[in-house]
Amino acid sequence: MKIYLTKPGILIEYEDRFCLETDENWDSLLNRHNLHDYLLARHTALPVCQDAAAILEKDLLPPVNSQELWASGVTYLRSKRERQEESKDSGGGDFYQRVYKAERPELFFKANLNRIVGYGGKVRIRADSTWNVPEPELTLVLNCRGEIIGYTVGNDMSSRSIEGENPLYLPQAKTYDGCAALGPCVFVTKDPFPADSIITLNISRKGVGIFTGQIAISQITRSFEDLAGFLFRECSFPHGALLMTGTGIVPESPFTLMHNDTVSISIDHIGTLINQVA
Repeated sequence: MKIYLTKPGILIEYEDRFCLETDENWDSLLNRHNLHDYLLARHTALPVCQDAAAILEKDLLPPVNSQELWASGVTYLRSKRERQEESKDSGGGDFYQRVYKAERPELFFKANLNRIVGYGGKVRIRADSTWNVPEPELTLVLNCRGEIIGYTVGNDMSSRSIEGENPLYLPQAKTYDGCAALGPCVFVTKDPFPADSIITLNISRKGVGIFTGQIAISQITRSFEDLAGFLFRECSFPHGALLMTGTGIVPESPFTLMHNDTVSISIDHIGTLINQVA
C-alpha cells in the first residue's frame, strides 16, 4: 500500500486503485495505531479518485510535514571506504573505521520541511563546495512511538569537499537549503522491507547518462530497528520522524554534480524519485 501527500489531500493506492482522503492531516495519520489496517479500511470505504493521475502530476508534495528528517552515516562498506578516502588528508579517516564497527551508529540531523523538496523539485549544491554528490537512501518513516510504519526514497545531497576538509564540518556539508529530496510516496507494509530490494541511482547531464549504480538493501550493516532505537533514545518526536539509512552508492572522484543535472533514484516496492539540480 502507498500513500501520497498532495495539495488536495492524501492519496491512498492499493491494488492499482486510488482514493482521496481529505478528513486526515499528514501528522495525525502517521501516528495512528495500526496504520496499515486503518488505511485498508479507509481505502475500502472511500470512492475511487478519478483525478489521481492529474493530482500526482501537478499537486504532489514531499511526504513530510512536521516531522524532522535525520540521517545515518557509514552503514555500508562502500560508504566507509569513501569517507575514509575523502578525509584522509585531514586525519579524519580513522573515525569512519571506528564508527563502522561501533555499537553506536552515526546519526545526524538533516533537514526540516523548508529545506526538503519532493518529486520533481530542485535539489541544490552549495556554492562554496567543489565536490558534490547525491546519496540515494532507503528512508524509514517513524511514528511518535519510534515504530517503523513505512518507507520512502531519499536523496541525501552531500558536499564531499567540505566534509572531507574536516569531519567537524559535517553539518555544513549536509544541511542547507535544498539539501534533501523525499518521495514520491510512503510504502506502508506490516512486513519487513524485503532485503533483496535494489536501490538504483541514475544521473544524466543534458539528456545523456553519466553515472549509474545499484546496491541491494541487504548490504546495509545495521538493522533498521537499531537505527530507529538510537534515534529515539533521548529525543522525542511528537509528530514522528524520517530517518535515512545511509548509502552504498557513491560516485567516485572526480565526479561531481553540476547545475541542471537530473538525479533519478529508484527503490523496489516504493517507486522513483526524480529531481533536477538547481
